[in-house]
Amino acid sequence: MRAQRGFTYLGLLLAVALLGSGLAATGSLWSVHAQREREAELLFAGDQIRQAVKRYYEDVPLGQRHRFPQRLDDLLLDRRWPTVRRHLRRIYLDPVTGADWVLVPAPGGGILGVHSRSTAIPLKRQGFGRLDEAFEDAATLADWRFVYRAAEEDATAAPQAAAPGASPAIPLSALPQFSPGAGSSAR
Repeated sequence: MRAQRGFTYLGLLLAVALLGSGLAATGSLWSVHAQREREAELLFAGDQIRQAVKRYYEDVPLGQRHRFPQRLDDLLLDRRWPTVRRHLRRIYLDPVTGADWVLVPAPGGGILGVHSRSTAIPLKRQGFGRLDEAFEDAATLADWRFVYRAAEEDATAAPQAAAPGASPAIPLSALPQFSPGAGSSAR
């Protein structure tokens, strides 16, 4: 009878050990999955802020110069315009830390972009978009800097030099805009 109790006790200990290791593996998988989701949210929110900074910088009222926003709130309501202009629907919190972003200052003042405060090692190491290629070498999530690089993008978007003798290309935005019915009528 005592031998049976010993084997039952050993079997119960083995079952508890197997159950514990199974739960630990499940917890580990869940943790990795949760970090991947937070990294995806970080990429989305950071890119939304970067695009809003780009729109704020590039969309300038007539007679004003290009400048970066002074605060993230300027992206919610751009007061440079006479009507409501929003570059961002809401201010996202850092999805990894749940706190405010670290602001990346622009050289002439204002905000160039944001980055996370997290010192976690990123799981994602490749497969980034063109603007995020530098993230492949990042040691921490804080190294994922979502900044608008006006000079770099202007250089890549610059038109190629025209062939000798060709007339220069004029961007459509530089041409005067006429609306139907304005001015003199046809005779």
